[in-house]
Amino acid sequence: MIEISVKNSGKMILMVRKMLKSNMVILFFILWCPVFINGQLAPDFSILTDKAFQKLYQNPEECISYSQSLLISDKNIEHKVILRNIISQAYALQGNYVQSVSISNQKEEDDKRGNLSQFIQLFDDYNLADQYQNLGLYGQSKKIIAGILKDPDLLKSQNPKERMVLAKLFQLQAINAGMVRDYESAVLNMDKSDSYLTGTNGENRIIRWENSIFRSTFLLRQNKLEESKKLFDSVIADIEKHGNNAFICAFAYESLSRYYFMKGDYNTAIQKLEKGFSEIENLPYNDLKIIFYELFARNYLALNNDEKYYYYNKLYTDLKAKLDSNKKEGIQYVVKLLETYHNKNLEFQKQNKINQLRIAGSIILVLILIMTAYFLIESARAKDLKKQLVFFEKLKFKEEITGGVAERPIEILKENKAQEKDLSKISKEKEEEILQKLKDWEKSDSYLNKNMSLAILSAQTGINTKYLSEVINNNKGKNFNGYINELRIDHIARLLKTDPAYLNYKVSYLAEYAGFSSHGAFTNVFKSITGMSPNTYIQEIIKNKS
Repeated sequence: MIEISVKNSGKMILMVRKMLKSNMVILFFILWCPVFINGQLAPDFSILTDKAFQKLYQNPEECISYSQSLLISDKNIEHKVILRNIISQAYALQGNYVQSVSISNQKEEDDKRGNLSQFIQLFDDYNLADQYQNLGLYGQSKKIIAGILKDPDLLKSQNPKERMVLAKLFQLQAINAGMVRDYESAVLNMDKSDSYLTGTNGENRIIRWENSIFRSTFLLRQNKLEESKKLFDSVIADIEKHGNNAFICAFAYESLSRYYFMKGDYNTAIQKLEKGFSEIENLPYNDLKIIFYELFARNYLALNNDEKYYYYNKLYTDLKAKLDSNKKEGIQYVVKLLETYHNKNLEFQKQNKINQLRIAGSIILVLILIMTAYFLIESARAKDLKKQLVFFEKLKFKEEITGGVAERPIEILKENKAQEKDLSKISKEKEEEILQKLKDWEKSDSYLNKNMSLAILSAQTGINTKYLSEVINNNKGKNFNGYINELRIDHIARLLKTDPAYLNYKVSYLAEYAGFSSHGAFTNVFKSITGMSPNTYIQEIIKNKS
């Protein structure tokens, strides 16, 4: 009995030990399972930013709210830079350019040049180029991008994040080229952008859609209508298949409507506009809505529907005034930020130099002592050399008197005075550079902006206002206002000759389209340049065609 009890007790102990081990394993699993699950299920930053980027094209307000919540909770400096850029783009799509510039230029204490990765420095440069383009400063945007894309090692990058930014940079450069009608370069840059879109996430898909729409628009502007239409139909079908992309869908239909306008099918153009506008009607995409209002007004004007023309034209005019004012503030803000950055950079360099001097103080002191000794020796030699120089100058002058050229010093004085006067003038090379920049700027049609001024032209071309005024007066034979007005009249005159649709427009619309403040001002300037009134000019064109 005792043996049995002992044996049974041993078995019981073994069973208990097994149960304890089993329970400990279960307990360990229960305690650590949430950790493993959380580690596996917690989305990484790339997934979160991809979601934020997609919201950018679904509802900018939701995008801002979502991205700001991530921005508050994320302590990673590089992540903050990316999130601020997405928020900045959302504000730009709303037409709030001041807030867009402000959020993109917020910096953390550690957010300094050289302290961040190559990707973030690249992203910062892209962000600045994007801001310039949003504000209509295409020349500055182009210059920044050209500087970035000079790096051959960067262009070979296999880093998915860097390739995504490169795709966006080439897209921006294609748009910059399109603004000056360099469509060959625009298509080439669009091809390069597509070549970097090797990812499968939402951001890659959306950028590919945008590229297709821009490419279709470039084909349209080259009068390759059917080729453009085929590409439009393809990209719209793909967009609608995925759904929930309000902005990109509206953008596609707005661009497609231009095809029907060029074909003279104004009713179908309006149908496409209505389809696209329904996507964003209740969303704050003001930067896109203003384009819809203008196209609605243009089509209804072509159909002689005055009621709807005036309705949409008023919406366009009111929103344009608001956005132009905000864009002007944005440009001023950018200029101010650049000045502040420049001053801070100078201060930083100055402070850095002082620190370096303090660290290397003992070495510099030794160098100063050596240089001082050397200077004393050389000074003595220099005095002798100076005496020799004066002597030879006197000797040379005497020889010149003997040779019958005693008046030469007076002539030299006159030449020097003339040169001093010429110093205030612009050099020939600088003048030619400014003229070339003006020539490039003239291709962008920016002169049609009603608010165009010498200051805005200066910001868009990067040329000092004083130089601009002087070059325009000297080379164009007129002041700034005369120069801008002549460009506007030339533009309208060319449209009337090449596009029959404009012959049906009222002079008041032509005046507003050309950037004039009133019908009367447009008529007076038109007559002073062409020698006839707008109505007479239109009648002459119609008569010649018939």
